[in-house]
Amino acid sequence: MTTRATPATRSDPPLRRLAAWLHERPRLRLAALLAAPVAWLVLLYLGSLVVLFLNSFWLRDEFTGLVSRTFSLDNFVEILTGPLYRTVLLRTAGMAIAVTLTTGVLAFPIAYYMARVASPRTRGFLVVAVLMPLWASYLVKAYSWRLILANDGLLNWLLGPLGLRGPGQSEIGLWLVFTYLWLPYMILPLYAGLERIPHSLLEASADLGGRSWVTFRRVIFPLVIPALAAGSIFTFSLTLGDYVAPSLITTTQFIGNLIYTNFGAPDLPLAAALSLVPLLVMLLYLALARRLGAFESL
Repeated sequence: MTTRATPATRSDPPLRRLAAWLHERPRLRLAALLAAPVAWLVLLYLGSLVVLFLNSFWLRDEFTGLVSRTFSLDNFVEILTGPLYRTVLLRTAGMAIAVTLTTGVLAFPIAYYMARVASPRTRGFLVVAVLMPLWASYLVKAYSWRLILANDGLLNWLLGPLGLRGPGQSEIGLWLVFTYLWLPYMILPLYAGLERIPHSLLEASADLGGRSWVTFRRVIFPLVIPALAAGSIFTFSLTLGDYVAPSLITTTQFIGNLIYTNFGAPDLPLAAALSLVPLLVMLLYLALARRLGAFESL
């Protein structure tokens, strides 16, 4: 049963009259509610992207070092034709793909145990354990791994008696660091996706004679692809744009390092053009993830 608001009279306080006036205009009320966050999004976020886009078409004067506001495609030509930029972009994309695949392989059994096997008490403990690393500072975790992977670090100290050595501060070491940092972002979407698979589907597969592998391949995995795609968005994008961990773990250049290096005095327009490359890559990746159902309700 719905009730109507009592019409305001002239003797009512101004705030009550304003509330009654807004109550009769739901669209205006919604617009007033969303005005501040939408303005923040348009002016600061989208506005900064527009400025970044415009800067990418400008040039840096070689003589004065100042930005010349003349339209040019030279920055993009240099990125497409320069072997350094192609190599760095392929290296960064390869690292993002490797980290995404690794986190997917590691996260799946953990998420499956949490969603389908563990008791409610154990499940709650595991969820807290997965979330706990996210409470720690990113820099603390990155510096900790820098110490672990050092030549005289903890990893080599543990492997020394076996005659082995760790990867050190190399690209493989960076791959380990990224896998550790972004693993929770893959576990949680997979856990949510696996938890929502009805038990009746698994029982039906078993009744029809489906073995464990057949049930996984034909029932579980197709239903969990949207969750896997959603988690991969986090792992892929975070790896693609990170520049702190590569700076701390290895001397190898990634695209984030090039952008950071050129955003100061060296070449701001070139840095802006380089910034558009991961944005374009992520747009293509989001389009692929959308086709896989990452944005659909599970």
